[in-house]
Amino acid sequence: MDEKQLLQLKEQLEQMKSDIYADVEQTLSEMTNQSGNIPDPNDRASMESDRSFELRLRGRERKLMDKINEALIRIKEGTYGICDGCGEEIGVKRLQARPVAKFCIDCKTRQEQREKEQGR
Repeated sequence: MDEKQLLQLKEQLEQMKSDIYADVEQTLSEMTNQSGNIPDPNDRASMESDRSFELRLRGRERKLMDKINEALIRIKEGTYGICDGCGEEIGVKRLQARPVAKFCIDCKTRQEQREKEQGR
């Protein structure tokens, strides 16, 4: 991977991070602006369901944020794009599709097969 590709991937990671922060800000704003007194039980249940869904999404985004931060650290350390499984270089196309990837496609496929066999 050349410097230009690495810079593009770093920018992609930074953009993902920025998007997550924007989503969090929007969710916080919406949750603080909602009035808490909804007399209709169906409307209240719907609102609680929506809130629960939003919080689950934010939980998933928090995990993604951790992976983004790890990838940015790997870029600084010079280990970004190296497979944690076999030590070979991860393909640029894979990194463009999933910039937080820690495994090459072959190692990730083997990992998923093991998980499937173990019933995870």
